Amino acid sequence: MDVFRYLIPISLAAVAIVLGFGIYALFRGGDFGRSYSNKLMRLRIVAQAVAIAVLIAYSWARYRS
Repeated sequence: MDVFRYLIPISLAAVAIVLGFGIYALFRGGDFGRSYSNKLMRLRIVAQAVAIAVLIAYSWARYRS
């Protein structure tokens, strides 16, 4: 259970960081925005899926103990 103490904030911070970079790339525009905004938003979806999986695993582990 101690591993979730670190995994949950790390996964949530990763989502926030990728979202921040994605929004920055979206509003910056130009070549940078065209090449990175869509990739970063796809990465955000992956990071959110990982964060949800970590939260579900924590709930399951807490329920089992």
